[in-house]
Amino acid sequence: MSSAYDDILNLPHHTSAVQPAMPMQNRAAQFAPFAALVGYDALIRETARLTDQKVELDESVKAELNEKLRLLLELLPQQPEVTITYFQPDGRKAGGAYRTANGIVRKFLLNENLLVMMDGSQITVDTIAALDGSCFSALEKEMDFDL
Repeated sequence: MSSAYDDILNLPHHTSAVQPAMPMQNRAAQFAPFAALVGYDALIRETARLTDQKVELDESVKAELNEKLRLLLELLPQQPEVTITYFQPDGRKAGGAYRTANGIVRKFLLNENLLVMMDGSQITVDTIAALDGSCFSALEKEMDFDL
């Protein structure tokens, strides 16, 4: 049985004398998958990203935070180092994340209800969940005696 291609069927594979052969890795890249739906992977990652819900503080914790904040504002000229745990709302979805800032509070902006840290970061007082530092040790001892 003969076909129209009998004359070329058994010829040796052509190799160029001018062009070097393409490496196998580059040849394989031609057949790599592509993203048919641009942005779909990012959307899936964003949907899967977990956020925390803001915990509502009870009255005793709020009172303790208010007392610590009052003391911190009195001690601002001495520049005590504090650790502030606060809730940062997520810009894209419900919830957010609890963050911790370590450093010195530079000033308190009463109208905006903001603490401004020495590094320039700003923390809204309403989002604070905990205030810690050596400057609060006397206050904490006093609160332990009240219990």
